[in-house]
Amino acid sequence: MSLRVHSRPAAGCRDGHVAIDAPRRRSDSTGSRRQGVFVASKQASGSSPRSTGGKGGSGKSKSRRPRRTAATSDRHELYELSVQAPENEVRFIDKVWRKVRGRKAESFREDFAGTMYLASTWVRHRKENTAIAVDLDDEVQSWGMRRHIDPLPEDARRRVDVRLEDVRTVKCPRVDCIGAFNFSYYLFKTRPELIAYFKAARRGLKADGIFLLDAYGGSESFEEGEEDRPLKGFTYVWDTDRYNPITGDVVTRIHFRFPDGSEIDSAFVYEWRLWTLPEIQECLREAGFGTVEVWWEGTTKDGEGDGKFKPTREGDACQGWIAYLVARD
Repeated sequence: MSLRVHSRPAAGCRDGHVAIDAPRRRSDSTGSRRQGVFVASKQASGSSPRSTGGKGGSGKSKSRRPRRTAATSDRHELYELSVQAPENEVRFIDKVWRKVRGRKAESFREDFAGTMYLASTWVRHRKENTAIAVDLDDEVQSWGMRRHIDPLPEDARRRVDVRLEDVRTVKCPRVDCIGAFNFSYYLFKTRPELIAYFKAARRGLKADGIFLLDAYGGSESFEEGEEDRPLKGFTYVWDTDRYNPITGDVVTRIHFRFPDGSEIDSAFVYEWRLWTLPEIQECLREAGFGTVEVWWEGTTKDGEGDGKFKPTREGDACQGWIAYLVARD
């Protein structure tokens, strides 16, 4: 499968690289994240989301890293090296709040938080920021604690509240902003389930709070097949394994392949419903949100997504796109 754009530049269209965040292992527990779609990146290909070090006190250059193999690699690290860049999400949250509320958000809840990379980035962003990270997958949450939360400065670490709970029933202080990114809520396959989650999110917001979600689609999002993207030392593969046009159910997988021929097959498996934007907007309104906007991505002269999202009521019939939804009272 190879995603393409129209022959003419079309706003919001992407050439197979739909922005996502962190992938996770398959879990049947509500609240665990389903991430990954197509071959995607929110950062420069192959760049690391975390500093791997620089010049030491001696000024000597780093030794060359051994070649990666399936046996020597960590799937969560590979994901972060492949696609994760929560700094972009933080900037988008700030952009929405400046435009909609004329101020900055301080309290943020990351639903389906997984490794909590976004929550940790949020508290690093400003000293006033606080974060609540909610997820049901204890294995991934433990990994994220070691990777992202424990290394935080003490002050920032105190501003992260980690919850091993269901996003629909979690009891915690109301916040300015809730984020359900990486299409995590697609795990709810029926309208009643999805609306119930949206209602729970609305209850978790302050009076002027904002609920942010992302969505993906396009004609080729319904096609079965693989798409790969070579990175430094490995290849990231997005595999649309099965799609049922009658129910909208889709099974997708992420694989990692290495130069020595080894592979981490089905490193992450997602079983979800491929919701459409009209359906998501309707469910948000039925959940009680008074205003629901779709923020569509602009396009460069070359027809690529430019990473700049603006509210609109009209998009192009792209073969692959990503959009954000902004819901509030």
